[in-house]
Amino acid sequence: MNHQEVESHQVVVTDPKGKPNGLLTDLLHDLINNALLFVSLKEMATAPALIERLRSHTPLPDDVLSEYSKILTEPCYGLNFAPQKAQIELIVRR
Repeated sequence: MNHQEVESHQVVVTDPKGKPNGLLTDLLHDLINNALLFVSLKEMATAPALIERLRSHTPLPDDVLSEYSKILTEPCYGLNFAPQKAQIELIVRR
């Protein structure tokens, strides 16, 4: 197991059968990449705190922040580490 920091492109969203969800994965990548430009994730304890920080420190519109809030509050039912693909799969039931 590589215990280094993970880059956003290494995290994908899948359903319980392992089928990738491209829409949610793209949204997650966008959120991570935008958040890292404006805030330190180490300072954020909750999803609402991150959204509020982005609201007050970025020009992102409310509809984008609303979508970010949805992905942050999506229930995660498990993780699958796929070292052969260098990915971490977040399992959701959507």
